[in-house]
Amino acid sequence: MAFGGGLDDQEDVVSEINVTPLVDVMLVLLVIFILTVPVLTQSVGVDLPRADKVNTVVNPMAVTVSVNADGTVLWDGVPVDDAKLARVLQNAAQTDPQPEIRLYGDRKAAYEHVVRVMAAAQKAGIEKLGFVTQPRQ
Repeated sequence: MAFGGGLDDQEDVVSEINVTPLVDVMLVLLVIFILTVPVLTQSVGVDLPRADKVNTVVNPMAVTVSVNADGTVLWDGVPVDDAKLARVLQNAAQTDPQPEIRLYGDRKAAYEHVVRVMAAAQKAGIEKLGFVTQPRQ
């Protein structure tokens, strides 16, 4: 008579957790979450105001101010001194709508010349001043 102290191979106890059902449940929850998030973000109730009349935006004209390498200031291609620059900037500031000032500064121009034009525009009350540059190639 043989006494067996151990279990057969077929009767071994599996000590690992079966994660397949857990992965299935997590995938179902993930799909539900992905489907419900866009609905939640788009269902925010906002009462938007109604407009009786749509105002058309008039694009203001653009004026080019150039600063050459030697410090010469050009207003739409015409050379101007500091006094005339101040006058034309004040006239431009009083028009409705104000023109957009596009400042072209030469690469070799001293910074003080560009700042002088910026200060004159600020003193005149110009609201829109933009710098124009060439893209690097």
